[in-house]
Amino acid sequence: MNDIWQLQDAKAKLSEVVEKAMNGEPQFITKRGEPAVVVISQAEFLRQQQQSKSLNQVLSGAPAELKLTRDKTPIRPNRLG
Repeated sequence: MNDIWQLQDAKAKLSEVVEKAMNGEPQFITKRGEPAVVVISQAEFLRQQQQSKSLNQVLSGAPAELKLTRDKTPIRPNRLG
């Protein structure tokens, strides 16, 4: 279950907040009664970062020029009937 913490409680029990987040339970922290932050594990953060990349971002990491060569192996005749 995801926990909701008031900021002062989260500060007092930071080890518990972190431990729960590391165990796959996002921890929600409020400030002055309003949602403020969510504590998640580093693994979850990295997983979300990978999923949020656009196609353009993924392709921009590819080499500037791809050197392609054509396979010149002859094609065998097709005898389907």
